[in-house]
Amino acid sequence: VQLQASGGGLAQTGGSLRLSCAASGFNLDSYDIGWFRQAPGKEREGVSCISDSDGGARYLESVKGRFTMSRDNAKTTVLLQMNSLKPEDTAVYYCAADRLPWCGMAVDVGDYNLEYRGKGTLVTVSS
Repeated sequence: VQLQASGGGLAQTGGSLRLSCAASGFNLDSYDIGWFRQAPGKEREGVSCISDSDGGARYLESVKGRFTMSRDNAKTTVLLQMNSLKPEDTAVYYCAADRLPWCGMAVDVGDYNLEYRGKGTLVTVSS
């Protein structure tokens, strides 16, 4: 039972990358799931999330209009399409999920440890 993120890599400013998070051993039905990132020397921040209750995606203000999070109908995979990348998007990105309905006004969960967390994938945006 795990989440596995993939799709990171190197992109130029203004470029695009698509991250994928696959759930194995369980289905994401009834889970709120999100993407988080942590850059060197900085605190973790929630980037986006999808609420299971309404299927809607929420975003960190700084990525609105550039990033799009989606979930497949089988609810086993979520994607994060990242366009118009900026150097400040450079970070390790990981996905995490919990049955707690945490995705709402905020896209982060503070100190709460989400039930499932995948290993990160590095995104590097060159200037």
